[in-house]
Amino acid sequence: MNQLLTKSMTVSDLASASRVNASAVRFYDKHGLIAGERTSGNQRRFSEEDACRIKVIRVAQRVGLSVSEISELLIDLPSKPSSAEWAVVGAKLRAAAQERIDQLNHALDDLTGPVQLCDVSNSVDSPEA
Repeated sequence: MNQLLTKSMTVSDLASASRVNASAVRFYDKHGLIAGERTSGNQRRFSEEDACRIKVIRVAQRVGLSVSEISELLIDLPSKPSSAEWAVVGAKLRAAAQERIDQLNHALDDLTGPVQLCDVSNSVDSPEA
């Protein structure tokens, strides 16, 4: 199939389909998270696969991954990933989400446990082991 036909979505089209702002599409393109192509008129064009990638990017952002971590997550994906390849990405995101939940639970324990972080004079107490 002709590449121009598969990459037919404009920035605005992709933003609308992905429910993000056009500036987010440009940001993802600039950082290599999606692969827009330029037309002879210097307009960016995107595919439905880019819309799928944006959905994954948004989940990764909610998990707390940085742009470089998201890039690393997506770097080995081909332009048209198979279901199995998306499943691997999903498993990695679930693992990252669980790690984040564990970290937040430990922080919550620190805040709700018997240990006071600071006394009235603002000196830092050492947590007892």
